[in-house]
Amino acid sequence: MAHGRFAGLMMGACLLAAGAAQAADTKPALIYDLGGKFDKSFNEGAFHGAEAFKQATGVPFRDFEVQNDAQREQAMRRFAKDGFSPVVAIGFSQASAMEKVAAEFPDTKFVIVDAVVDKPNVQSILFKEGEGSFLVGLLGAMASKTGKIGFVGGMDIPLIHRFGCGYAQGAKYANPKVEVLQNMTGTTADAWHDPVKGGELAKSQIDRGADVIYHAAGATGNGVLQAAADAGKLGIGVDSDQDGLFPGHVLTSMLKHVDVAVKDTFTAAKDGTWKPGITVLGLKQDGVGYAEDQYNKDLLTPDMLKAVKAAAADIESGKISVHDYMADSKCPD
Repeated sequence: MAHGRFAGLMMGACLLAAGAAQAADTKPALIYDLGGKFDKSFNEGAFHGAEAFKQATGVPFRDFEVQNDAQREQAMRRFAKDGFSPVVAIGFSQASAMEKVAAEFPDTKFVIVDAVVDKPNVQSILFKEGEGSFLVGLLGAMASKTGKIGFVGGMDIPLIHRFGCGYAQGAKYANPKVEVLQNMTGTTADAWHDPVKGGELAKSQIDRGADVIYHAAGATGNGVLQAAADAGKLGIGVDSDQDGLFPGHVLTSMLKHVDVAVKDTFTAAKDGTWKPGITVLGLKQDGVGYAEDQYNKDLLTPDMLKAVKAAAADIESGKISVHDYMADSKCPD
């Protein structure tokens, strides 16, 4: 009898240990891209997703803000050595570092957002930014009184041209005669955190007649939205919901749900359902969209809402095909 009770206690202890080991296996870590954790945009969305995971599960996470390119690899390696998994890196610029570090730590789960790293222990998460940009372009063209709208991108790379191309396509869908002015901020990573330059580019577009300006420029975009608000024009935010930054002066925001992607990948690792490979999130998967909230309710007319909802449904069904700039490095006229 005593022996049986002892065996039962031992079995219970083993089950508890196994449960503790599984919980211990999930030590999530997050590495932000240049621009910082509180960029009000891309990185901050990732932070909110990690926070939501922590609130839901009680499992803490560690994070790191890179200040230069060399720190990407150092941070990934340090997290992997310290037993963190999954290690999530935000931004395409992290790809080459992850290629190297993921190969060194084959038992660690790695995740990259906005790039593909083809390793058996890496999940690559991509978004159909063109689809969300199409919708805010449609809204921008409908809101414009001058028939001219603008786009300010961050770093001059194909990914950001995908935003601009989708935006122009959506604008022309709403108004074939609309003129879309486009500028990129720069060719280095500094282009993501230069709000002064962002403001200058926006002012230049406003001087040329643009009265709605969309940015896909990280922290640089704060200067774009500020310039639009100061001039009494409309800005369009990106990645996170930026409508509340300048209430009444931000028409909408193109939502890129990095927050959902981070929360989901942390949760999958905890639940044992995490898988490597490529995940693509578009309108149909609720990966992208547009913001509609208390800050812009007076800016979005019933006609605009009707048009954008119809376009979203047509994109999801395949009736509207949004051209992907990254497929051929071209944007149709």
